[in-house]
Amino acid sequence: MKVKDLKPELIWKCFDEVTKVPRPSCHEEQIRNFLIDFAKRHNVAVKTDECGNVLMHKDASEGYENAPVVILQSHMDMVCEKNGNVEHDFSKDPIDTYIDGDWVKARGTTLGADNGIGIAAAMAVMIDPDLKHGPVEALFTVNEEIGLEGAQNLGEDMLGGNILLNLDSEDDGEIFVGCAGGIDTTAWFDYKRSLAPEHFSYLKIQVKGLLGGHSGGDIHLGRANANKLAARFLWECSQKWNVELSEFDGGNLRNAIPREAYAIFGIETKLADDVKTQLACYAEQIKKEYAGIEPSLEITIEDVAKPDYTIDQDTSTALIRALYCAPHGVISMSRDLEGLVETSTNLAAVKMEEGNRIKVTTSQRSSVESRKYDIAGQVEAVFQLAGAKVDHSDGYPGWAPNMNSPIMKIAADAYEELFGVKPAIKAIHAGLECGLFLDKYPHLDMVSFGPTMTGVHSPDEQLLIPTVEKFWKHLCLTLEKVAKS
Repeated sequence: MKVKDLKPELIWKCFDEVTKVPRPSCHEEQIRNFLIDFAKRHNVAVKTDECGNVLMHKDASEGYENAPVVILQSHMDMVCEKNGNVEHDFSKDPIDTYIDGDWVKARGTTLGADNGIGIAAAMAVMIDPDLKHGPVEALFTVNEEIGLEGAQNLGEDMLGGNILLNLDSEDDGEIFVGCAGGIDTTAWFDYKRSLAPEHFSYLKIQVKGLLGGHSGGDIHLGRANANKLAARFLWECSQKWNVELSEFDGGNLRNAIPREAYAIFGIETKLADDVKTQLACYAEQIKKEYAGIEPSLEITIEDVAKPDYTIDQDTSTALIRALYCAPHGVISMSRDLEGLVETSTNLAAVKMEEGNRIKVTTSQRSSVESRKYDIAGQVEAVFQLAGAKVDHSDGYPGWAPNMNSPIMKIAADAYEELFGVKPAIKAIHAGLECGLFLDKYPHLDMVSFGPTMTGVHSPDEQLLIPTVEKFWKHLCLTLEKVAKS
């Protein structure tokens, strides 16, 4: 069976179409054109704003013309992560989906169910002739995964409704009414090139096989950070021997826990075997530390050819120390909502850039605005002490829970009516666009819900098939209840 043949047929056919359209962040031209063409083919009103967001409008079904307008919101872009041994060009290749039992997966890449299934649900609502609903708008935003830029720059005249259903959550049976705010902190090291010493042997350490995951939704799981593990080994070596660092590369995206990292470094030839022995001990130690958490963790070392140059000793030492001591993971838990991470930080990526620069990307989240800036300041201080230049993004606000929300009650009642259980009402540590929408449209009443996904922002991303039908039924009944309210 193919994905498009799953039931309910309409939403799965739409999802299958979405997976065939490339949609990396900052390169959403193809998915935008696809959505505009979809609207025109089905005689659905559509417009865009200067930022590139797309808005569709569907009139109310007969008898519900005076019902409030409901906005269905999802984002166009997807996190583009793949395993190191996979050949895939996210700018032109479709996602290679397949069914594995109760799950839809992708071969070696992210699936893009975040937020492709939200896009598909909104598309299906736009063309389903049998639904009962008031006027419906479907908003598709750009660049959510790299800083919620579409929501941040949403056109002032785009939205006409007072109720917004964000379709970007990942847990069936849970309705979200709040989220964390976030900010990115970036550090740059400028280095000088030194000729690689002749009397040294050169080695490559690789950390791979980690689970990674969403830097908000999965940060509390205690998964390993590949950048931290590579830096820790280099730091331990540097305490005994002279280490000549040539390359360090790890992670990719600000909102993904890094799964892979490598470093190329030199050591006096007479000490190379000692380093390899230390690596074997280190790998065993790390596997014990992450037993039961990282089942596929690998740390390897191999001989490589002498590089043309190494990083100057001062910068190399500063970089290793900074990566080793930079905070990563959960900083504090919420005192208001049990089990909710309040504040966290992700040491996301380390990249060598042209012009003899090394870029270190980190991301901070918190449901408390002052603590968001506090942890960003701590990260900044670490890299400033190491001599790096540091900059912060504009960030985005959190979404404070409204426990008296009318749409929350309607959505919760709809779920209980359908499935016989009350949904959990929660806030999420991940960033949603809802806080930014409130800045421009402070009257909005919002909730977020979706089907179950795991492994998002990593090639382990998968979508639980039975929950998609539940998600679709829940969305349809919620629209009907709003129209009748």
